[in-house]
Amino acid sequence: MNINMTLAALVTLASGALGCTEVHAQDVPGIEICTVEKTWERRTSCLQSNVDFLQKTITKLVTDHQQKLDAANRQIESLKSASATLQKRVDDLLAAQKKMDEDLKKKADVPAKDAAPAAKEGGK
Repeated sequence: MNINMTLAALVTLASGALGCTEVHAQDVPGIEICTVEKTWERRTSCLQSNVDFLQKTITKLVTDHQQKLDAANRQIESLKSASATLQKRVDDLLAAQKKMDEDLKKKADVPAKDAAPAAKEGGK
């Protein structure tokens, strides 16, 4: 049961108990059932109230979701930047490791070449 209908029923019961014949409904934002209205003017007003409520709700939701999307996009850009920085560091480390491996290989090859002529000279 809609809260507006419950509130209206309570107001009607209270006014009937107090002997009042006229009750003024409070304007509580929300969707109302407009088919219960008897006159076209009141039904049109009810429908327009529903349209206004829905437009305000949609506008608020669009704003909220746009803010969330903007925050997510900022976070994505930050993560992309961090990822690029880390990738550059990894590439630098791999290049340094490759250079070190090449240097060690050259150093290992140099004594082997020097030892080979010394062995020939020792054999004479």
